[in-house]
Amino acid sequence: MRVVSRPHLPPAKTPRSRASYIKVIGLLILVMAVGVLVAGFTELPLSPVTLNDPSQSEAVTFKAQWQAGNVVALIRHAERCDRSSNPCLGPADGITVPGQAEASRVGAALASLGMGNTDVVTSPLTRTVQTAQALFNGPGTAQAWVHECDHLARDISASKVAGRNLVLVTHSGCISQFEAQTGFPHASVAEYTSTLAATVGSDGTLKVLGVINPQDWAKLSAQ
Repeated sequence: MRVVSRPHLPPAKTPRSRASYIKVIGLLILVMAVGVLVAGFTELPLSPVTLNDPSQSEAVTFKAQWQAGNVVALIRHAERCDRSSNPCLGPADGITVPGQAEASRVGAALASLGMGNTDVVTSPLTRTVQTAQALFNGPGTAQAWVHECDHLARDISASKVAGRNLVLVTHSGCISQFEAQTGFPHASVAEYTSTLAATVGSDGTLKVLGVINPQDWAKLSAQ
């Protein structure tokens, strides 16, 4: 009589081993998904590019679009008196004397580009009105929406006149909101007297070009 041996079969998986297997697979999928998200996040720019080289394509575009009257520039007010030990220019809710001097230098750089086709609007707060005065030797037009800026991108599109640059003297929080509304929700907080430059397309679309910090204006306006 011939004895046929049974083939060796792997032990059947118990419910506990199947559950462990599923957990391992789930963990691997989660790790892969997190890796993809992290890789994608690191490729996204957190802040607009800094314009500090006249040869940068964004800097070249900025100067050309300024001449065409297609620029929106958001300038943060100068150094706050109530957050500094520097001497105040006037009231405690205004700017400091060094802040005024820095704003004057930025204004001179803008003037070298030409201000003939530019409208200046400020928030009604003392520090922005004083900053505008230092920038442009005039107060600009104070409007509440430049301070109450929940819909700043929309309000800019509605206020921008074709062929005329629009300069807003505003606040860091408003600049952050504008950046979030134009694709930079995690941008760094704007420096005192820094400028966020954007262009306005023929269809009203806003495109951020970059940030010009006060110390970089001399290089950009020299050429």
